[in-house]
Amino acid sequence: MVSGKQLADFGYKAFSGSMMLLTLYGGYLCGVRAHRILQRRRERDSAAGPGA
Repeated sequence: MVSGKQLADFGYKAFSGSMMLLTLYGGYLCGVRAHRILQRRRERDSAAGPGA
């Protein structure tokens, strides 16, 4: 039989683990978005030419 404390510990570990994964995934998405924005800016600046 599982005690209430063991069940609560498991629930806490599962919840904190899922929050950690969500945080890492959010950081990854943010990094990808920033990379795309910077890449577009570089392409736009190079297309404008050196005299612009």
